[in-house]
Amino acid sequence: MSSHGYGLWMLARRSLRQHAFSTAITAASLALACGLVMAVLGIRTQSQNAFLLEGSPFDAVLGVRSSATQLVLNSVFHLETSPGNLPWKSYEEIRGAPGVRAAIPYAVGDNWRGFRIVGTTADQFDDAKLKGRAPQVEPGGRVFDEELREAVLGSFVAQKTGVRVGETIHPSHGPMTGGDEHDEDYVVVGVLEATNTPADRVVWIPIEGMFRMEGHVLRGDGEEYHAEHHEEIPEEKKEVSAVMLAFDSPQAGLMLDQRINRDGKDATLAWPVSRVVLELFDKIGWMSRVLELVAYATVLVAAASILASLYDAMAQRRRELAILRAIGATRTELFASVVLQASAIAAGGALLGCGVYFAILFVVRAVIRAQTGVVLDPFEIDAAVALTPLGVIALGALCGVLPAWKAYSVEVAEDLAPTT
Repeated sequence: MSSHGYGLWMLARRSLRQHAFSTAITAASLALACGLVMAVLGIRTQSQNAFLLEGSPFDAVLGVRSSATQLVLNSVFHLETSPGNLPWKSYEEIRGAPGVRAAIPYAVGDNWRGFRIVGTTADQFDDAKLKGRAPQVEPGGRVFDEELREAVLGSFVAQKTGVRVGETIHPSHGPMTGGDEHDEDYVVVGVLEATNTPADRVVWIPIEGMFRMEGHVLRGDGEEYHAEHHEEIPEEKKEVSAVMLAFDSPQAGLMLDQRINRDGKDATLAWPVSRVVLELFDKIGWMSRVLELVAYATVLVAAASILASLYDAMAQRRRELAILRAIGATRTELFASVVLQASAIAAGGALLGCGVYFAILFVVRAVIRAQTGVVLDPFEIDAAVALTPLGVIALGALCGVLPAWKAYSVEVAEDLAPTT
């Protein structure tokens, strides 16, 4: 470092040390503001990317005539309540439709310790049908036998409950905790490898087991039917909450969209799933924008505190600045030293702001994972997040210009004149 640069830094450091308390408070407020902006930007971008589920094996969801958003939330994200059931014949028809590579039925309505139970078929875990995107069972476990009372736990379910392969679980009635416990017990035969998707929060059982669960009523043909033990259930009595679909090509989705959504009246095809999710984000996007405005306002207030504290300091130090001028300090050096002070405060705040960002992201990550199964990565930093600290430092330097000009305008003769 040159003697000129060293002198500027010494001037700036001395001033920061003299006003250590106010400097610390200003840097802390700026850190909170910087961390909030980074968190809002990061959460918005990551949550949107994560909820699009680009690695999902399914292209569409077939369900009873209802809102496509509700259908996706219930069947893909395992949130909300089921909008209703489709007769089994709807599943059979869609399974045989041209261009449908995989059609997997879902039946819901029960939970275990608050985690949703989904009745389905072994095709849910068939990697060949789902082109390498099917959830896989951890070593030491296996997929359930469709004719037995067996269950496969999502990785998050197993982690939170501590239940392992070989133990038994007792489902409860209703999608949430608080329902009556069923008499049937299910043996856990496998735990899924983590997918960082909503599938991690689900207990998977054979759909036949869901049909036969005590207290369940089937209305596939419009009339109530109670399944009896050791008796085959007529297919016309069966029903499904939704059918998850994978297509060979987008053309299959277009044809089914025309047939089911535009020409039909009994069912809804949520296709493509990513579009439905984007529409949902558009509807709630105003909340993200409000949070952004609040975060930006916090940054401006914190930056203004830099300006106010330095401006006040310059007013109190006019005599000291005049002495520095008298012993050889130039106007430019005083101006630069004040801007350097402002930049140093902003840089400290930006550095601490990164810590605030990671703290917020880790908390939000845990909440989102617990509620949806989707996992955010705090270390996945996009350009907007990465540039925020640099923007804060630049804003801090800008806020130092006015106090710096006050230091620049010090008149030696006037400010060193004895007071009367």
